[in-house]
Amino acid sequence: MTTPPSTNQPTEAAQTAPASSASHTPSPFQMPDTLVIIFFVALLAGLMTYFIPIGSFQTQEVHYLADGVDKARTVVAPTSFAYQLDAAGEPKLQPVALFKGEGGVGFFNFAFEGLTSGSKWGSAIGVIMFMLVIGGSFGVVMATGTIDNGILKLIDKTRGNEKLFIPVIFTLFSLGGAVFGMGEEAIAFAIIICPLMIRLGYDGITTVMVTYVATQIGFASSWMNPFSVAIAQGIAGIPVLSGSEFRFPMWLGFTLIGIVFTMRYAHRIQQQPSLSHSFQSDAYFREHHANTTLESRFNLGDILVLALLVLTMVWVIWGVVVKAWFIPEIASQFFTMGMVAGVIGCVFKLNGLTLNKVAQSFKDGAKTMLEPALLVGCASGILLLLGGGAPTEPSVLNTVLNSAGGVIGHLPDALSAWFMLLFQSVFNFFVTSGSGQAALTMPLMAPLSDIVGVTRQVAVLAFQLGDGLTNIIVPTSASLMATLGVCRVDWGNWLKFVWRFMLLLMLVSSVMVIGAHYLGFN
Repeated sequence: MTTPPSTNQPTEAAQTAPASSASHTPSPFQMPDTLVIIFFVALLAGLMTYFIPIGSFQTQEVHYLADGVDKARTVVAPTSFAYQLDAAGEPKLQPVALFKGEGGVGFFNFAFEGLTSGSKWGSAIGVIMFMLVIGGSFGVVMATGTIDNGILKLIDKTRGNEKLFIPVIFTLFSLGGAVFGMGEEAIAFAIIICPLMIRLGYDGITTVMVTYVATQIGFASSWMNPFSVAIAQGIAGIPVLSGSEFRFPMWLGFTLIGIVFTMRYAHRIQQQPSLSHSFQSDAYFREHHANTTLESRFNLGDILVLALLVLTMVWVIWGVVVKAWFIPEIASQFFTMGMVAGVIGCVFKLNGLTLNKVAQSFKDGAKTMLEPALLVGCASGILLLLGGGAPTEPSVLNTVLNSAGGVIGHLPDALSAWFMLLFQSVFNFFVTSGSGQAALTMPLMAPLSDIVGVTRQVAVLAFQLGDGLTNIIVPTSASLMATLGVCRVDWGNWLKFVWRFMLLLMLVSSVMVIGAHYLGFN
């Protein structure tokens, strides 16, 4: 077997040196596994139910215009919060039991309840099934060998211009997040782009940056995102998609920050691969390439597989933008792609594929998604421990939401604007859906902004930045955990890398929100 040539591959000595060094100087602190972190967050959520009484809101329907079409959305009534009272007329506590049967949520069954919560249209069960289906489908595509051979051809044709991949890919994904709320779609792209990045001498973290992180930067700083800006502005009672003269330059600025940060990191990793926080897990991709004999081929079968891949991506994007496709429809398109790729592989004998090998490749691809799927389900269970995200159902989460609004209402105006950003960032840990968070928080934040002297446009700005940017780090984000999973990056190692970038983004966001307030952004 031969190792494909690549001038950017680390030498064998470079690959083995870190392990030897690590054996002599063990790290005094080891980042806990992601599942351990989620367990202790769940424990904290459970303890909160013993001290914070439950409450609920009433809901109302608001109407707003979007693209000339009258739309309606059910939101909380901002002054309707009421505690659930016990027999003595006092605010009622609803502590979580250690275990609860008959479909209830106790501490020791939060994982199962989280894994089975939701519907096929969203987290958790819908996202988990989506991950398994696209993991299996891309397992078939990768088994044809077309992607590996295509990457080698691409590197050969673009030798000397490899660094252009990062700014170009980052900009495209950021634009996707800004224009049509791209998020889950990044998972599929990461499966393809990760081997390319490894071949170029980068790492899995670089892949997460140019795909998923780029979409969330676009999502957060967008001037036209239909799932956050448009809904939040409609609920706040201001013209939908207004303020683009402020938001479009903001998107350009955030995207440029992301590109520069990623390129600097990628250059450092290319020079010294052992500095990567995902160096150990990237070994899977390096060994896969080293132990796989790639044919010097690019025949009609490869062309058909690549054409199928491109057409599927274009078809899915069209469906999302024009037909409002979501998880079930997108998963179906990728499943079809996987099956057609398998047929092409069998007909043209790509990598010696047979129908049985296609089936095995589908199962192997799905296996790679099991770990992030477990994390997604367990993270969803945390929300259930707090009573769920329904505003009309008494819960600890509703009480926290109402209390936060009361605190912000007593702060000076500029500080209130900043605390709105801070609150939206923290609240996103529990409700990662942009439209869901808008429906829960904006009916409170919009009238509150009038009271404290902050414009409603600034309140929407605080919402979109707080909601979008923290998707880059919270382990309750299904799309983040899935993207990390396909790139084989542990969340703990991701946290070690990304905290500086998050600090930078939050600093810039704070400047944007406070600056917009003083500029009278309206």
